[in-house]
Amino acid sequence: MTSGRRPLRLAIALGLGGLLTVALLALGIWQVQRRAWKLDLIARVEARIHAAPVAPPAFDRDPAALEYTRVRLTGRFVGGSPTLVQAVTDYGGGFWAIQPLRTAAGTILVNRGFVPAGKPALAPAGEVSLVGLIRRSEPGGGFLRANDPAAGRWYSRDVAAIAAARGIAPVAPWFVDAEASAGSGYPKGGLTVVQFRNNHLVYALTWFTLAAMVAGAMAVLIRGERRKSG
Repeated sequence: MTSGRRPLRLAIALGLGGLLTVALLALGIWQVQRRAWKLDLIARVEARIHAAPVAPPAFDRDPAALEYTRVRLTGRFVGGSPTLVQAVTDYGGGFWAIQPLRTAAGTILVNRGFVPAGKPALAPAGEVSLVGLIRRSEPGGGFLRANDPAAGRWYSRDVAAIAAARGIAPVAPWFVDAEASAGSGYPKGGLTVVQFRNNHLVYALTWFTLAAMVAGAMAVLIRGERRKSG
């Protein structure tokens, strides 16, 4: 390297290193902010699932803002046999039993719980009262498996598609996961999995460590250049 080109190359290297350091620090700060948001979300969801049940909200409200709200429903199950949606739980493979419940607020799809293949899942007759958690619709299907309403094959709890297949309208744009009821029979409710991935601290530490490594490399480069100049 000639003495004339050395300062230019050093300046370019330090400039790129500085930009990279700033970018890595920004990513780390973003992950810290994401972690704060996720912790707040977890706290709000925990408060919802343990709160006293409330009346079902208006159907025109944003389902994303309602998820995991604990509600009490009173009404009558309609439609005969439930829609069976493939499921895997701690009890093994089987189905979610999805049944329309006609309430004073309107018709709401209720996931009555898990039922193994071949087990009866007829809804109780007469008026029922239940408590459950509001869940967002799962449109489309499962992983690499699209729902096939015509064939009665369901891999996700797609509210709009299930309602259309059953000829139900209007219907709430969300469904309710019923809590466990007394008795040991099927369907088994209360199997909602409330779990949020929160790896943001690990990601933040990774970005900050990379930023420190780049800054350290720049410091070594500057010291080496000073020795050569001296």
